Amino acid sequence: MSLKIHGWIGLGVIGVAEVLLFKEIPVVKTFFTPIVWSGYILFIDSLLFRNRGASWLMNRRKEFLLLLFLSIGFWLIFEFYNLFIQNWHYRGLPDEIVWRWFGYAWAFATIWPAILLTAEVLVDWRFLQRLKTKPWPILRIHRAFLLVLGAFCLLVPFLVSPKTATYLAAPVWLGFIFFLEPLNYGWGGRSLLRDLEKGEPRILYGLLLSGIICGFLWEFWNYWAGARWIYTVPLVGKVRIFEMPVLGYLGFPAFALECYVMVEFVKNIFRRSS
Repeated sequence: MSLKIHGWIGLGVIGVAEVLLFKEIPVVKTFFTPIVWSGYILFIDSLLFRNRGASWLMNRRKEFLLLLFLSIGFWLIFEFYNLFIQNWHYRGLPDEIVWRWFGYAWAFATIWPAILLTAEVLVDWRFLQRLKTKPWPILRIHRAFLLVLGAFCLLVPFLVSPKTATYLAAPVWLGFIFFLEPLNYGWGGRSLLRDLEKGEPRILYGLLLSGIICGFLWEFWNYWAGARWIYTVPLVGKVRIFEMPVLGYLGFPAFALECYVMVEFVKNIFRRSS
């Protein structure tokens, strides 16, 4: 089965955007990041449809639309944390406030779909489907420990001095995993802990690989964009690949897990409320 038309459109969007960027077309230079990620999402969704005969854009459009809004809301949570940890800031943004916030919303809306769609494509990889691990018994004490650890990670940036908070990026990128996973497990929803309990780690591995792939592409495309982010992360060294310090790339696989866990948490809330 070949790619659907929206997959080819997505590849075309990426290619044309790259050409227009290097021709320094102002609107493309400013909105380059959300443009190419929109193209990427179209392509990866078409790839998913080719593999499964079903995809978000072809069969789950309402869920996809909701995910766009969730992606904006979720990323604003991390922007709130960044007010305290001060690990990144933006340059080259439009002067007009309306266009600036339009760019924010468009860019933020692509984050969760990119991560989760890529992970779904990777999960279908035969190599990952064959992987099994020894089942891990998940006891109540394990879940309680993770819940407390997660709460600590999410609260500690607010409890220390501003100077100390800049060193606390790692707790932020891990805290939601530790805090929400035990809740997802306890509520009977999809859970990475339950997958490990069954000895089926392919979703976990798919997410980790998705974080690596999307993380590299984020930094690659961001490096050339007119409106982009700059890092001010202490303790990770000055050796960089594009704008990101090398050790900072370790955060992307964890972030992919957070994306999955946060979405499943919201799904559980909807399911329990209905």
